[in-house]
Amino acid sequence: MKYRARLDVSTRRLSRLPRPRGTSRRTPQCAFTTKVIAHPSLVYSPADHVETESSDSQATDPPLSTNFYDPDLPRPYPEYDDDRGVQCPPHTTPWKLVSKIDLRVIPVLSLLYFFAFLDRTNIANANVFGLQKELALGGTQYNNALTIFFVPYIIFEIPSNILLKKLKPHVWLSGCMFLFGLVTVCQGLVQNYGGLLTTRFFLGLAETGMFPGSFYLIGMWYKRSEAQRRYSFFFGSTSLAGAFGGLLASAIGKMDGMRNYAGWRWIFILEGTLTCVVAISFFFLIPDFPENAKWLHESERTYVRGRLRKDQGRNAVERSIGGRDVINVFKDFKIFIGGFMYFGLIVPAYGYAFFSPGIIQSYGYSRIQTQLHSVPPWACAFTFAMIVAFVSDKLKHRFAFTIFPICIAISGFAILLSVHDDHDVQYAALFLVAMGAYSAMPVIVCWFNMNLGGHHRRAVGTGWQIGFGNIGGIIATYAFLDKDKPQYKPGYSICISFICLSAASCVTYFVSILVQNHRRDKMPTDLGMTEFEKTEKGDMSPDYRYLL
Repeated sequence: MKYRARLDVSTRRLSRLPRPRGTSRRTPQCAFTTKVIAHPSLVYSPADHVETESSDSQATDPPLSTNFYDPDLPRPYPEYDDDRGVQCPPHTTPWKLVSKIDLRVIPVLSLLYFFAFLDRTNIANANVFGLQKELALGGTQYNNALTIFFVPYIIFEIPSNILLKKLKPHVWLSGCMFLFGLVTVCQGLVQNYGGLLTTRFFLGLAETGMFPGSFYLIGMWYKRSEAQRRYSFFFGSTSLAGAFGGLLASAIGKMDGMRNYAGWRWIFILEGTLTCVVAISFFFLIPDFPENAKWLHESERTYVRGRLRKDQGRNAVERSIGGRDVINVFKDFKIFIGGFMYFGLIVPAYGYAFFSPGIIQSYGYSRIQTQLHSVPPWACAFTFAMIVAFVSDKLKHRFAFTIFPICIAISGFAILLSVHDDHDVQYAALFLVAMGAYSAMPVIVCWFNMNLGGHHRRAVGTGWQIGFGNIGGIIATYAFLDKDKPQYKPGYSICISFICLSAASCVTYFVSILVQNHRRDKMPTDLGMTEFEKTEKGDMSPDYRYLL
């Protein structure tokens, strides 16, 4: 008897049925893909097959489905073919819809963090133009001003993510952006050390939600296998801010003396004013969560929610986050490992961001030349981060793409620690430091964040990782002291030590999720858990598999 293949959507089985006359003899022999396509030559008609009492499947087979898979049909966007059982709206395609999300989500959030990082680190550019001298800062007072930024920035990370969920992202993020722009303007008007400390404290308070909130929001729009490029582009805004900050400072510095304001004051005033103007427009541009996105049709919102639920499980967006949720998240030891992964890289990253202009100036460059020479390492860091992200997404793997950039950063600091008489080699080593640190960080945060299932675990876990990790910023501010220049041996040694801590944490995290995946593969598939219980567990559900 001639047969053809039938896909039973509900049980994923192949049933052998008589092939109708005039149809193809070919029987599809292939793995099921995520796109189920009806093909005219394979549509089954009940008239073509009459069940008999001796049929083995008569009592067990569900009703026949008309959805069949033809392996020879073209699949123009295979990256989006694994959304099994999720129906894309007929007026669009998965690729077009993801591109639409890209254009609405990523550029806006990248610009938001671009301004946040610019206003946070422009104090390093201002210092080159005489901030310390005019405010009469001595000893470690400049370092203290850098440090106090991180006190509120660390404490309010988790509360900020909870408020983000309650108030909606476009309200919370745009409001915080306007506030830190206003504080930056005030920073350019301070007259003494106390004023500088005050403005830096409130700058940290206003910026506390920018990074974890944006990462949290991006993670609620994309599947784990496609998120790394988006995360790295978003995080790459820090590198672009560093490069743009150097160019901008070299131009603004020429305004020194205009209206009796020093050049370093104009850096704060103009960049802060620009931030405030952009924040007003961002109130209307920052996207909310997929469930509330008014710029998507209802069918598109349903599809986006469905593909994310298939990849990450149900997210419990409708439920508020309480104290018990926070406690339950911290019962998972991997949460603490994720914090140390990020913590280890924050020290070299902020060490470079805050002190690279001073290090470059010690090579004998003028103020303007120092700002211009600070641009190329940042630009290379952005390019390299995007290459790493693209390959990581292509291979759907994260661990190797944390270790490789970390090794590059270590090699850069090793050169700086051992070479002190060749400025060209030292300058080249700064490229390695920036490329390594700022390529590994987005992979680490994306890897950890996207492995957290559900709104409550992701909101708390992301806030914890960023908040705890930024303690490293306090260490970084005291790693490079004036008494150690121009060789800065203690600072370089501290950076190498913390990078090694990050590498060890990445290895530990990789081994732990690998073991948990293997254990879950061996567990029974039916444990009697309801969908509600699985949703509450998030990535701790036995059905969940971590991305390695």
